[in-house]
Amino acid sequence: MAAPTEKRPTASARLSSFGLEDGPIAAAVLTERSPVPETLHVLSTIEEVRTATEHVAASGRRLISIMTPDLEPEIYDQPAFLEIIKRFVLGRSFAKVRILMRDQARVGHGANRFMAMAHRLTSYLEIRLRAAQYRELTAAYCISDDRGIVYRVRADRAEGIAGLNNPPIARQYLQEFDAIWQASATEEREVRVARR
Repeated sequence: MAAPTEKRPTASARLSSFGLEDGPIAAAVLTERSPVPETLHVLSTIEEVRTATEHVAASGRRLISIMTPDLEPEIYDQPAFLEIIKRFVLGRSFAKVRILMRDQARVGHGANRFMAMAHRLTSYLEIRLRAAQYRELTAAYCISDDRGIVYRVRADRAEGIAGLNNPPIARQYLQEFDAIWQASATEEREVRVARR
Protein backbone atom coordinates (compact mmCIF):
# COMPACT_ATOMS: atom_id res chain seq x y z
CA MET A 1 0.00 0.00 0.00
CA ALA A 2 3.04 2.32 0.14
CA ALA A 3 3.13 2.81 -3.65
CA PRO A 4 -0.14 4.81 -4.01
CA THR A 5 0.94 7.11 -1.15
CA GLU A 6 4.25 7.78 -2.90
CA LYS A 7 2.49 8.66 -6.18
CA ARG A 8 0.23 11.38 -4.77
CA PRO A 9 2.87 14.14 -4.60
CA THR A 10 3.98 13.20 -8.11
CA ALA A 11 0.42 13.45 -9.43
CA SER A 12 -0.02 16.87 -7.77
CA ALA A 13 3.26 18.04 -9.22
CA ARG A 14 2.20 16.80 -12.65
CA LEU A 15 -1.13 18.61 -12.30
CA SER A 16 0.58 21.89 -11.47
CA SER A 17 3.11 21.44 -14.27
CA PHE A 18 0.20 21.53 -16.73
CA GLY A 19 -1.34 24.56 -15.05
CA LEU A 20 -4.11 22.40 -13.58
CA GLU A 21 -5.26 22.60 -10.01
CA ASP A 22 -5.48 19.63 -7.67
CA GLY A 23 -8.75 20.45 -5.91
CA PRO A 24 -11.41 18.69 -3.86
CA ILE A 25 -14.19 19.08 -6.46
CA ALA A 26 -14.60 15.38 -7.20
CA ALA A 27 -13.19 13.94 -3.97
CA ALA A 28 -16.39 12.08 -3.11
CA VAL A 29 -16.56 10.40 -6.50
CA LEU A 30 -12.84 9.61 -6.57
CA THR A 31 -12.84 7.87 -3.20
CA GLU A 32 -15.62 5.42 -4.10
CA ARG A 33 -13.42 2.49 -5.16
CA SER A 34 -15.01 -0.46 -3.34
CA PRO A 35 -16.02 -3.53 -5.40
CA VAL A 36 -19.34 -3.03 -7.13
CA PRO A 37 -21.84 -5.76 -7.99
CA GLU A 38 -22.62 -6.46 -11.64
CA THR A 39 -25.83 -4.43 -11.91
CA LEU A 40 -27.36 -2.01 -14.38
CA HIS A 41 -29.19 1.17 -13.45
CA VAL A 42 -31.78 2.90 -15.60
CA LEU A 43 -31.10 6.59 -16.26
CA SER A 44 -33.85 9.04 -17.12
CA THR A 45 -32.47 12.56 -16.54
CA ILE A 46 -29.36 14.40 -17.66
CA GLU A 47 -28.36 14.79 -14.00
CA GLU A 48 -28.42 10.99 -13.61
CA VAL A 49 -26.37 10.60 -16.79
CA ARG A 50 -23.82 13.16 -15.56
CA THR A 51 -23.49 11.51 -12.13
CA ALA A 52 -23.24 8.01 -13.61
CA THR A 53 -20.60 9.19 -16.10
CA GLU A 54 -18.55 10.67 -13.25
CA HIS A 55 -18.76 7.38 -11.31
CA VAL A 56 -17.84 5.27 -14.33
CA ALA A 57 -14.89 7.53 -15.24
CA ALA A 58 -13.67 7.53 -11.62
CA SER A 59 -13.68 3.72 -11.62
CA GLY A 60 -11.24 3.59 -14.56
CA ARG A 61 -7.71 2.29 -14.09
CA ARG A 62 -6.09 2.56 -17.53
CA LEU A 63 -8.52 3.46 -20.33
CA ILE A 64 -11.61 5.62 -20.77
CA SER A 65 -13.38 5.55 -24.13
CA ILE A 66 -16.04 8.14 -24.96
CA MET A 67 -18.41 8.14 -27.95
CA THR A 68 -20.16 11.51 -28.20
CA PRO A 69 -21.61 13.67 -30.94
CA ASP A 70 -19.86 16.84 -29.75
CA LEU A 71 -18.38 16.47 -26.25
CA GLU A 72 -21.78 17.24 -24.75
CA PRO A 73 -20.96 20.14 -22.39
CA GLU A 74 -23.77 19.27 -20.00
CA ILE A 75 -21.94 15.99 -19.27
CA TYR A 76 -18.25 16.32 -20.13
CA ASP A 77 -17.53 20.02 -19.67
CA GLN A 78 -18.34 19.98 -15.95
CA PRO A 79 -15.89 20.71 -13.10
CA ALA A 80 -16.33 17.34 -11.36
CA PHE A 81 -15.80 15.35 -14.57
CA LEU A 82 -12.80 17.43 -15.61
CA GLU A 83 -11.24 16.88 -12.18
CA ILE A 84 -11.73 13.12 -12.51
CA ILE A 85 -10.11 13.07 -15.95
CA LYS A 86 -7.14 15.19 -14.78
CA ARG A 87 -6.51 12.86 -11.87
CA PHE A 88 -6.98 9.81 -14.05
CA VAL A 89 -4.45 10.75 -16.73
CA LEU A 90 -1.87 12.40 -14.49
CA GLY A 91 -2.05 9.92 -11.63
CA ARG A 92 -1.38 6.76 -13.66
CA SER A 93 1.57 5.86 -15.86
CA PHE A 94 -0.24 4.47 -18.89
CA ALA A 95 -3.66 6.09 -18.59
CA LYS A 96 -5.40 7.08 -21.83
CA VAL A 97 -8.66 8.81 -22.71
CA ARG A 98 -9.99 8.29 -26.25
CA ILE A 99 -12.85 10.37 -27.60
CA LEU A 100 -14.77 9.78 -30.83
CA MET A 101 -16.84 12.79 -31.93
CA ARG A 102 -19.29 13.16 -34.77
CA ASP A 103 -18.52 16.85 -35.31
CA GLN A 104 -16.96 19.89 -33.68
CA ALA A 105 -19.73 22.44 -34.19
CA ARG A 106 -20.47 23.02 -30.48
CA VAL A 107 -16.84 22.61 -29.41
CA GLY A 108 -15.14 25.31 -31.47
CA HIS A 109 -13.65 28.65 -30.48
CA GLY A 110 -11.95 27.38 -27.30
CA ALA A 111 -15.07 27.69 -25.12
CA ASN A 112 -15.09 24.02 -24.15
CA ARG A 113 -12.87 23.34 -21.11
CA PHE A 114 -12.52 19.66 -21.98
CA MET A 115 -11.05 20.58 -25.37
CA ALA A 116 -8.72 23.11 -23.73
CA MET A 117 -7.51 20.40 -21.33
CA ALA A 118 -7.09 17.94 -24.23
CA HIS A 119 -4.94 20.52 -26.02
CA ARG A 120 -2.60 20.69 -22.97
CA LEU A 121 -2.56 16.94 -22.34
CA THR A 122 -2.19 15.56 -25.87
CA SER A 123 -0.18 12.55 -24.68
CA TYR A 124 -3.10 11.35 -22.56
CA LEU A 125 -6.26 12.55 -24.33
CA GLU A 126 -6.78 11.68 -27.97
CA ILE A 127 -9.75 12.98 -29.93
CA ARG A 128 -10.82 11.76 -33.36
CA LEU A 129 -13.67 12.64 -35.65
CA ARG A 130 -15.63 9.56 -36.61
CA ALA A 131 -15.03 8.21 -40.09
CA ALA A 132 -17.75 9.24 -42.53
CA GLN A 133 -19.49 5.86 -42.48
CA TYR A 134 -20.03 6.17 -38.69
CA ARG A 135 -21.15 9.81 -38.47
CA GLU A 136 -24.85 8.92 -38.42
CA LEU A 137 -24.62 6.70 -35.32
CA THR A 138 -26.96 8.06 -32.64
CA ALA A 139 -25.57 6.27 -29.57
CA ALA A 140 -23.43 7.94 -26.91
CA TYR A 141 -21.44 6.18 -24.22
CA CYS A 142 -18.55 6.32 -21.79
CA ILE A 143 -16.64 3.12 -20.99
CA SER A 144 -14.02 2.69 -18.28
CA ASP A 145 -11.51 -0.06 -19.00
CA ASP A 146 -13.70 -3.00 -20.06
CA ARG A 147 -16.04 -2.99 -17.06
CA GLY A 148 -17.97 0.24 -16.47
CA ILE A 149 -20.37 1.83 -18.94
CA VAL A 150 -22.92 4.59 -19.33
CA TYR A 151 -24.89 3.98 -22.52
CA ARG A 152 -27.64 5.96 -24.28
CA VAL A 153 -29.21 4.77 -27.52
CA ARG A 154 -29.70 8.41 -28.56
CA ALA A 155 -27.23 11.12 -27.59
CA ASP A 156 -29.95 13.76 -27.76
CA ARG A 157 -31.91 12.06 -24.97
CA ALA A 158 -31.10 11.33 -21.34
CA GLU A 159 -32.60 7.84 -21.20
CA GLY A 160 -29.98 5.13 -20.84
CA ILE A 161 -28.30 2.58 -18.61
CA ALA A 162 -25.25 2.59 -16.37
CA GLY A 163 -23.18 -0.15 -14.82
CA LEU A 164 -19.94 0.23 -12.86
CA ASN A 165 -19.13 -3.46 -13.12
CA ASN A 166 -20.70 -5.01 -16.19
CA PRO A 167 -17.98 -6.52 -18.38
CA PRO A 168 -20.26 -8.24 -20.94
CA ILE A 169 -22.01 -5.02 -21.96
CA ALA A 170 -18.91 -2.83 -21.58
CA ARG A 171 -16.84 -5.19 -23.77
CA GLN A 172 -19.54 -5.36 -26.44
CA TYR A 173 -19.50 -1.58 -26.89
CA LEU A 174 -15.74 -1.35 -26.42
CA GLN A 175 -15.35 -3.65 -29.45
CA GLU A 176 -17.61 -1.35 -31.44
CA PHE A 177 -15.63 1.68 -30.23
CA ASP A 178 -12.30 0.06 -31.18
CA ALA A 179 -13.53 -0.71 -34.71
CA ILE A 180 -14.70 2.88 -35.22
CA TRP A 181 -11.49 4.21 -33.62
CA GLN A 182 -9.36 2.28 -36.12
CA ALA A 183 -11.51 3.32 -39.07
CA SER A 184 -11.31 6.96 -37.94
CA ALA A 185 -7.51 7.12 -37.71
CA THR A 186 -7.20 9.31 -40.81
CA GLU A 187 -9.70 11.80 -39.34
CA GLU A 188 -7.43 12.52 -36.33
CA ARG A 189 -5.47 15.31 -38.06
CA GLU A 190 -8.63 17.31 -38.63
CA VAL A 191 -9.26 17.51 -34.87
CA ARG A 192 -5.65 18.42 -34.09
CA VAL A 193 -5.72 21.30 -36.57
CA ALA A 194 -8.99 22.57 -35.11
CA ARG A 195 -7.61 22.48 -31.54
CA ARG A 196 -4.67 24.81 -32.31
